[in-house]
Amino acid sequence: MKNNAYNEPVYLISAVAQILNIHPQTLRQYEREGLIKPSRTNGKIRLYSQKDIDHIKYVLTLTRELGINLAGVDLILRLNNKIEKLEEDIDKYKKRLREANRFGVVPDSKALVIKKSSYDIVIFEE
Repeated sequence: MKNNAYNEPVYLISAVAQILNIHPQTLRQYEREGLIKPSRTNGKIRLYSQKDIDHIKYVLTLTRELGINLAGVDLILRLNNKIEKLEEDIDKYKKRLREANRFGVVPDSKALVIKKSSYDIVIFEE
């Protein structure tokens, strides 16, 4: 995990625009489209962290180098978030399987089946 300085919002929109060699209006458009969400001061001034800058670089790569439009970028970002959440769930369930095996609840099992509403999740331990 990255340190707190990575997540600390310290850069003004003008500095970020200069760092990334883009117009501040591009950043405002990305925010309107929901692609980025900078922090705001009490005076409503946008502040960006290094994490935000890295995220914007990713968006710029998708749009400039891969030619993906903003709707496509939004879809990719949402799918990336969903994948990240699923990977976290898998890690959690693998931990549950290891704990169950350790305490003899499920002796030496290599799989854990989780019932989730209308579907089952099967986690295999490698």
